[in-house]
Amino acid sequence: MRCSSARCRVSCVFVFVFAAVFSITAHAADVSHPREYAISVSQFVRHPALDALLNGFRDYLKGTEIPVSYKVHIANGDPALNSDIAHRIDSENPDLILAISTPSSQACAEIIHDKTILFSAVTDPVGASLVDGIDKPGAHITGMTDMSPVARQIGLMMALVPNLKTLGVIYNPDESNSLSLIEITKEVCAKQGIKLLEKTVKDRDGVALTAQSLIGKCDAVYVPADNTVVSVMEEVARICGKNRVPLFAGDVDSIPRGAIATLAIDYYSMGRQTGRMAERILKGGQPSSMPVESLQDFRIHVNTKAAELMGVELPVDLLQAADVIYDSFPD
Repeated sequence: MRCSSARCRVSCVFVFVFAAVFSITAHAADVSHPREYAISVSQFVRHPALDALLNGFRDYLKGTEIPVSYKVHIANGDPALNSDIAHRIDSENPDLILAISTPSSQACAEIIHDKTILFSAVTDPVGASLVDGIDKPGAHITGMTDMSPVARQIGLMMALVPNLKTLGVIYNPDESNSLSLIEITKEVCAKQGIKLLEKTVKDRDGVALTAQSLIGKCDAVYVPADNTVVSVMEEVARICGKNRVPLFAGDVDSIPRGAIATLAIDYYSMGRQTGRMAERILKGGQPSSMPVESLQDFRIHVNTKAAELMGVELPVDLLQAADVIYDSFPD
């Protein structure tokens, strides 16, 4: 039936105007409140370097206009839990997966095949079979490498320990990142005429006993960027400090925890750079067109208290060149 009354015509106009205003308001709400992106994080173990990376990642994205929610999973150094986390993340169906460390990245890449994986703190992504190549990583995976400047680190050790003839090193052979670093360390030590005394551990519970076994057999101890050993760095530092054996590290976050010095990348900065890669992906960028990135800005961190306890004199020029100087040691 056709409506011809004035009241009916007014009602029709009101309904039309209300619908138009509602549509505009809803559209404005959609524009001002873009959808939230879900990021699932797999981190192999908690220690200051990896924690700093995640903090840098989150801080960077917090400064963008991209709303993000996180589900963070920590494997506590357990390979079985690490794989379980990858399965769990697959079922979460996130917009992006952030895999921190080589073991976490390998587990995610092995189990998850149809979602975008962004890795970080991976020493050798090609050797770990994560990417086809640095420049052309693959269809759904890319990230950042934290390859240490091993030659420069050993050069620093030689400058601080002039009588360095035997270098003890502790690492977990189940971490492919550590195997890559050890191969490089062997080559550098061979060129410098330094004997490398290798000690391996399977889990963090065996680190202290392994560190003790090096006492009296080497002139200094080196802990590369090995997640298992770094997670209990304080234990190694106490043993070295008690026996006046110089301790050096492959990451800057181990220096305030009792190592004397290092020249290495800053993991917080790496986290922020990884966050920039995540921003590009969430805005539509394809991992296949994003080469694996690295940090070239190495930092010098030193610990005067650790040096004193371990009988190492820090030269003035090193202290002047240091980016950060600590005076701390674990109780």
